[in-house]
Amino acid sequence: MPKIADIEGTPNKNALKFILKEPLTWGIARSYDNAEAAKDDSLAAALFDIDHVTNVFYIDHWITVTQDGEANWQDLAREIADPIRAAPAASAQSAETVSAASNVLADLSLEDQLRLEKINVLLDEEVRPYLQHDGGDLHILGLEGNILRIHYQGACGTCPSSISGTLRGIENMLKTIEPDIQVIAS
Repeated sequence: MPKIADIEGTPNKNALKFILKEPLTWGIARSYDNAEAAKDDSLAAALFDIDHVTNVFYIDHWITVTQDGEANWQDLAREIADPIRAAPAASAQSAETVSAASNVLADLSLEDQLRLEKINVLLDEEVRPYLQHDGGDLHILGLEGNILRIHYQGACGTCPSSISGTLRGIENMLKTIEPDIQVIAS
């Protein structure tokens, strides 16, 4: 059972980041925009049962919960803490986790797999740490020609700067290794 080590605000005033002492997953993000999408995830489903919760995102040692802006964070954080504490911690990387991590690469040509690996290295080094620090992340949905489709997760999913400035910054950074790349957020 994960214990909460700290709770941090994020640049998105409607999202809080809960830092955990034990990991919930080993490197695979879980991101849900509504209760229906979260129905097969016991932790996320329990969080969506709480009034005002609109998004749940977690990976490794942290979870970000976004609300509709109508609740007092102090009261809501207390309610959110109970399902988090009751969730099972990840004890080992499962076959499902490994499978999910490789799904994006499965249908790509060898050349595009190599391109995507370079893109991921740059994102891992220069972008994801900052997004994760702010309670979010990005997931690559696909690479088709020169179009990279990404999806913002957690606090970044509803933050206005993600769709404008951050997206352009990511695209400009990736142009250093892929001059013709276009990044589109879905």
